[in-house]
Amino acid sequence: MYNPLSTGQALRLWHDVGLAQVKDAEPDLSVRQMTILLTIYLEPPPHTVRALAATLRVSKPVITRALDAMGKLELVTRKRDVKDLRNVLIQRTVKGSLFLERLGDLVAARSKEL
Repeated sequence: MYNPLSTGQALRLWHDVGLAQVKDAEPDLSVRQMTILLTIYLEPPPHTVRALAATLRVSKPVITRALDAMGKLELVTRKRDVKDLRNVLIQRTVKGSLFLERLGDLVAARSKEL
């Protein structure tokens, strides 16, 4: 049975997960970068800079900067769309999938402690 978290518990969970991320060897992502990454992995592809910018209501340069940072960490890659060479598709990576799997496990474990 699902028991919703209280406001205090939700904030404690967010704090504890953030603290665990700061302490481990995983990359530190901003809230914006994490939201973009989760959108790429949780929403069905294809993903483009234009579509992500529209979905998140930010500018295309904001998305591009985040993708540059996440690309250096090998969490996502970019590839030219062969159907429309004007578009660049953002793709998932094994490293990104493993990063989010560990994050999901961390959130689940910390939530059980509440």
